[in-house]
Amino acid sequence: MKKEISNVRWMTVTALMGALAAVLEMLNFPIPALIPGFIKFDVSEMPALISSFALGPVSGMCVCLIKNLVKLVLGSSTAGVGELSNFILGCAFVVPAGLIYKSRKTKTTAMIGSVVGAVTMALLSVVSNYFVIYPIYAKAFGGMEAIIGAYKAIDPKADTLMYCLLRFNMPFTLIKGLASAGITAVVYKHISPIIKKADPRATHTASE
Repeated sequence: MKKEISNVRWMTVTALMGALAAVLEMLNFPIPALIPGFIKFDVSEMPALISSFALGPVSGMCVCLIKNLVKLVLGSSTAGVGELSNFILGCAFVVPAGLIYKSRKTKTTAMIGSVVGAVTMALLSVVSNYFVIYPIYAKAFGGMEAIIGAYKAIDPKADTLMYCLLRFNMPFTLIKGLASAGITAVVYKHISPIIKKADPRATHTASE
């Protein structure tokens, strides 16, 4: 009975963090001077990172999934392509971070995990966008020339997709991940005891 209750609490907290992530994602905003307007800045990975630390990487993945499912239900402007990319990159961020933190729950491993996760997400953004996401975008929304043209408006030297991804997307994604990690570092100590009540297997440590 206790195990069933703890599972319900785990699912409840994960769902609530997913809802919070969806709200934060809706608060996104463009930075047109730095990157094309169809790419928005937000810190919606922060609840997923917190869940990955407090309840495990599976919870973090579920938060990423819930966030994007909510956006799909409310209406996607990218026919689900943007949500797929967001889910892939979100998992690439929170899963490595959660696994590293799980190995030894200290502030140092949390910081290392967050940086490793942010770097992984940034690197994967190049691969996934180049081979999967942008080719789908190109077929659905006016061709690759239109996409590259949005980058060229900022940097006239942007004449290939790989250049655009390395010059714009990769550093932007890294900064986005580090911003979520920074906010997590500030708030995690205060909210993790509440979240961990959802999972009796989670233990508190003095170093947290």
